[in-house]
Amino acid sequence: MHLAAINIADELIPIWCGSFQCEPTNDKETWDWAILKGRVWQDHGKAVADATPYLPRSFDRPPRNPAQKINSGYKAWEFLLYLFGLGPAILYGVLPNIYWTNFCKLVHGIQIMQQHKILAADLCEAHEMLMQFEKEFKLLYYQCCVDCLHFMQPWAHSLGHLTPETITKGPPICSLQWTMEWTIGNLGCEIHSHSQPYANLSERGVQRCQVNALKVMIPTLNPPTDTLPHCSVDLGCGYTPHCLLACEATALISYLTAHGVDITADQCPCIIQWARLQIPNGQVAQSSWKENAMTRMPRMAQSVKLHINDQIQFGKVQFYFQMTFNETIKTLTLISLYSMPDYELLQESYNTLYSCTHQGNEALMVVKVFAIQAVITMVPHKLPNNPELCFFLVEKPGLDVAQFAGHIDEDKDGGDDEV
Repeated sequence: MHLAAINIADELIPIWCGSFQCEPTNDKETWDWAILKGRVWQDHGKAVADATPYLPRSFDRPPRNPAQKINSGYKAWEFLLYLFGLGPAILYGVLPNIYWTNFCKLVHGIQIMQQHKILAADLCEAHEMLMQFEKEFKLLYYQCCVDCLHFMQPWAHSLGHLTPETITKGPPICSLQWTMEWTIGNLGCEIHSHSQPYANLSERGVQRCQVNALKVMIPTLNPPTDTLPHCSVDLGCGYTPHCLLACEATALISYLTAHGVDITADQCPCIIQWARLQIPNGQVAQSSWKENAMTRMPRMAQSVKLHINDQIQFGKVQFYFQMTFNETIKTLTLISLYSMPDYELLQESYNTLYSCTHQGNEALMVVKVFAIQAVITMVPHKLPNNPELCFFLVEKPGLDVAQFAGHIDEDKDGGDDEV
């Protein structure tokens, strides 16, 4: 949403940097929220840029270093990922806590509003968060001071209308400017007449409408877009793994033995590892087995959101494989789970900062590939006064966001999703 991506960013970032317009009768030295200055601003920008390798290509354009590039054509999508994806984590411990929690309310509300499908309960929650943010924003920044009246820009008032308008017009992401801007960009690239560009543009638009009309009347003229890659297998339900060579499966032997499969430690199961899986939402989930072997660091896409035993969990895909049980071929994946989040931090951030650790081989689980809901990002970070390496969750804007309420019990008892 351009409201969230540009309008909000155009005010919040200058405010935090202390570069926002200040009246002569006001004093920036009293702005205790103006933290992003000097070395702090440089380190903050580096933290944003360092997250790029952990953002899958399905997340589109990653945000560049704002300390260097924010005035160099920073795109709306970059602002979206920067503020409402990475923001709660990279600003934690940097912004004073009272301003950080206020910002987290905004992030939580906007994340819900970015979904294509929004439950009524989530819509009410988003409205509550956005209204609380607006009220606190007035008290924290504006402070009912005439010298700070220009802090209250139209976007702050617009937040209160997002949820009521969603009821009548549908989710905002379905009526955004992205589609129109994309079409304008495509047509602009087709202009080849520099002497009469507007006439050329009109002609290109007419031709595109004619082609679209023919495709509607004769569907066979429109080539299929869901063709499978070479050496792939259609699993049904939109899932498509890509077959690769076999590799060691020592961890899998131990896991199968612990779950009652009749196999000894010296036996090697007949498993062919698969590197990646295309899921119904169009994302491609990669695997540690393939990505870790690359000489050039990729845009990693091995972390996924899972729906297991009616719970949402997160893990890192080791590899995909197929096995036959009771004369039925099952397509499975070996997952290395992330730990449960820091619940105190999760609640303090209003469900926007999901910080956990990676448990490695200590938490291996075999599940059906149909348990994979989406590709997510787990970006490494360090929490204050905690030497352990943690990872924070970022989900792609537009997809369903995970909602966490209370403590999630860690279930390791199997069920239909486990082997």
